[in-house]
Amino acid sequence: MAAYHYVALDASGREKKGVEQGDTARQVRQLLRGKGWTPLEVHEVLEKRRRAKTSSKNNSDSSNHSAAQVDDAKQQVKPKSLFNPSISIKDLALVTRQLATLTRAALPLDEALNTVASQTSKDRVKRVMTSVRAQVVEGQSLAHAMSNFPKVFKQDYVATVRAGEQSGDLAGVLDRLADYTENGQKIRQTVSNAMLYPVILCTVAILVVVMMLTYVVPQVIEVFEGIDQELPLLTRTLIAASDFLQAYGFLLLILLVMLGVVIGWFLKKPGPKLRWHKLLLRIPLIGQWLKISNCAVFCRTQATLLASGVPMLEALRISSEVLSNIPMRSSMEEASKRIREGASLSYALTKTGYFPPMTLHLIASGEASGALGEMLFKAAENQERDLESWIGTFLAILEPVLILLMGGLVMIIVLAIMMPIFELNQMVG
Repeated sequence: MAAYHYVALDASGREKKGVEQGDTARQVRQLLRGKGWTPLEVHEVLEKRRRAKTSSKNNSDSSNHSAAQVDDAKQQVKPKSLFNPSISIKDLALVTRQLATLTRAALPLDEALNTVASQTSKDRVKRVMTSVRAQVVEGQSLAHAMSNFPKVFKQDYVATVRAGEQSGDLAGVLDRLADYTENGQKIRQTVSNAMLYPVILCTVAILVVVMMLTYVVPQVIEVFEGIDQELPLLTRTLIAASDFLQAYGFLLLILLVMLGVVIGWFLKKPGPKLRWHKLLLRIPLIGQWLKISNCAVFCRTQATLLASGVPMLEALRISSEVLSNIPMRSSMEEASKRIREGASLSYALTKTGYFPPMTLHLIASGEASGALGEMLFKAAENQERDLESWIGTFLAILEPVLILLMGGLVMIIVLAIMMPIFELNQMVG
């Protein structure tokens, strides 16, 4: 049997440290759970001594401790450099729900992770869950194991799991986290479905216009080549556009793609990106959508973190990271400063100028009644309903506008073709 150094939390939430004998780190973790404790870290004592001896051969006595820390850090981040995949929000929601259900059924964590890994048919998800399970079996906490895959488990996700492990209510926290991820997936699906029809309509309109200019118009215009009469301005413009597309259409497509790449690269820089995000907030419909969607995400993330036992300031910092708009994210830093100075959350958010009055009233009511988490959930639901209403309004305006634009372009092309025919008939008459 080997000696293992452990860090655990007892039933009252106090941190316990010591040494336990066991054949494996997994056995030691089971012994700690048998005492009613929640194991956070389990490391073999001999392994630490070997690392210290190895580092002492190449370093002085004063730098031994630092070298051991660097070696430990490298071991911890090793999975990130070797394997850092990403999975869809839909798969993450499903995995979280399965893990919450199995944990609620009192299944040991490593068995629950193994079951989730064997349940999925997607190799990427299976590899992530298998790797997380392997690190948990080696003695790492679930939050630490998940933090090695930042593209899969975001900062708010890992912080919530860590809070659940520290509070001893991992099953309950995973249930809330499953609701959170499923709701996020639902919002993304709603937005994607709503934008599908306008995107298809725009694509079809562009293809129709391009095909008419490059194939239909040149064949029709051949009829007017033998007419000794100046064609109408609209017809001449259409012919010039058709000739340009036939001669330089492919080059124009390449230039547009390159322009898009350059603009995308330029907008990734902090300064231009900040100015662009500020401009988006000023555009009537788009700015409203950004405010509603970001406020909904913030409220639900903050509510989930607080309900899981994460401290207010830490929850506020993590919640601000999930905001997609930079000015709104920066305003959270000012809100954090006001809260540190003693201000309430509702007052700090009011000063940002981005949160609607209904949300602020709900948060203030939650602070006054001691049910802030519950009121944040209600605020999130209210914002999500507003988002669905906004999407409906936006589509109600966008769809007829796109239809009118497409019809107008087709009408212009038809008029450009028919006008010479009308003039020819008048000449013959």
